[in-house]
Amino acid sequence: MKKTAFFPGSFDPFTKGHADIVKRGLKLFDEVIIGIGTNTQKSRYFPLELMTVKIKEAFDKADNISIISYDGLTASIAQKYGARFLLRGLRNTTDFEYENTISQVNRHLIADLETVFLITSPELAPISSTIVRELHKFGAKVNDYLPYNLE
Repeated sequence: MKKTAFFPGSFDPFTKGHADIVKRGLKLFDEVIIGIGTNTQKSRYFPLELMTVKIKEAFDKADNISIISYDGLTASIAQKYGARFLLRGLRNTTDFEYENTISQVNRHLIADLETVFLITSPELAPISSTIVRELHKFGAKVNDYLPYNLE
């Protein structure tokens, strides 16, 4: 049976840290679906359409990675696409506390949906979408933090 993982996030923007989790996830799963979700508590800085194009550009040679955008409960979307695993990256203990709570709720919603956590590679741990947005907002170059060229 094909093992499909769903990698959800707002990806505003999608960083090298996110790309690292996807690439490492492919060592565990046959397919990774990157889901750009709508976070009801945030408004997007980078347009959804731009992020979709840039993520596709970053993985243009991979036929076992797909990108979707979605609005709704992550667990339900994963189930809709046949993913039995949620793939998540952890940079620090703060990420763990947040992600652990979400994983428990997702497991309650869909009993056979497992969350798999990968620890971010040390050299990428300081990168966050929030920091990249702030840098970009004030005109700093951000391509060193992204798996694609933004400018």
